[in-house]
Amino acid sequence: MDAELILNNGVRMPALGLGVFQSSAEDTADAVATALEVGYRHIDTAAAYLNERQVGEGFRRSGLARDEVFLETKVWVTDYGHDETLHAFEKAVRKLGVDQLDLLILHQPIPERFDRTVAAYLALEELLADGRVRSIGVSNFTPAHLDALLERTSVVPAVNQVELHPYFVQPELQAADRAHGILTQAWSPIGGITFYPGWGEERRSVLADPTIAAIAADHGRSPAQVMLRWHLQQGRSAIPKSTKPQRIRENFAVIDFALSTDELGRIDALDTGVRSGPDPDVVRAERFERVIPED
Repeated sequence: MDAELILNNGVRMPALGLGVFQSSAEDTADAVATALEVGYRHIDTAAAYLNERQVGEGFRRSGLARDEVFLETKVWVTDYGHDETLHAFEKAVRKLGVDQLDLLILHQPIPERFDRTVAAYLALEELLADGRVRSIGVSNFTPAHLDALLERTSVVPAVNQVELHPYFVQPELQAADRAHGILTQAWSPIGGITFYPGWGEERRSVLADPTIAAIAADHGRSPAQVMLRWHLQQGRSAIPKSTKPQRIRENFAVIDFALSTDELGRIDALDTGVRSGPDPDVVRAERFERVIPED
């Protein structure tokens, strides 16, 4: 079992989870089953990934009891709104094949339609009060988005899942999350967003960074393991993504070594302040073209 973090409502969450962003439906069930066999107990998916059903299949294949695995998923923007978000929950649990979610979060803040974002979050609060979800949160929220949400809602998000890797550390956001008692969770924790194809501009892969390579060599570890250890030692949750069994195993083997204070600082110093993924403040109308299917 990997290290656990305690959320602001007392729920325990494994710090390290398997992410399935961009995992095809064909590969997802195998990846999840492999991860659970290796020892992962936290799986992160989203309605917009279109692989919740396969996550559920991989979970069932593992033979683990429901309370042994922490399942996290996200509501997509086309399902924002009070009734729409309640229905999004029903779609998610039906696809995953479970009755309760451990963590349900809003995928984007949608500042240009923030009334709908607030309505969606209020629906999450209802699901939490009813016991249908154990914790609720947000994704890609900036400090300004968090302040605006907290002014109009009652439950402080347990988690804010954001782009966070050595080239984009977001210290101000991390400080805002801490001030509110929100756990920062890193998507693209090993910088995959910096080398995934299809994002346009030329990017430098964090995995090839010489500073990280040198630290990895000193510990006899991979660059990915060093970055994941960096997250865990600084109290974050990390959601690395892979469908390759060897990488899934490697990414999980990060508990039995430690980085020094100097090494952590050297990794922090790699921050460019430049986002590689989508900017949550930029209006992108195409987000509303994606409709989440019922099944």
